[in-house]
Amino acid sequence: MLLNLSDYGSFCTILILNVSNSIRLEKMQDLIQKSYIYADEADLLNVALFGQTAKEWRDRNPDKEGNIRDYADLHQLLVLSNLESYNAILIVHGVSQENRLELLRETAEHQLRTIKGLDFKSQKLLAP
Repeated sequence: MLLNLSDYGSFCTILILNVSNSIRLEKMQDLIQKSYIYADEADLLNVALFGQTAKEWRDRNPDKEGNIRDYADLHQLLVLSNLESYNAILIVHGVSQENRLELLRETAEHQLRTIKGLDFKSQKLLAP
């Protein structure tokens, strides 16, 4: 079947739109997958530090606004920052999520005990 020139132009336009939509769909799927991975890793850190996921915290605290991290104390936020860095290193080394949770939980407990055991008032701070 032969296409006349105007049909060929319409065909090309439809083809380009389909390819463009396909690429956009792939990008959207990648973004959705990355957001799930990010949320999954965030919950991994939440479980390691707080013993519960963000959803579990929201379900237990329907009267509170924000999320579990908004209610963390300074010690927990410091440990959380350390856990994020440590988790990134563990991911690079190919440690499974199950093993990372165990290692992160141990690290969180150790760091919280250490930080809470420090006497900051007796420590001399260096002037800038």
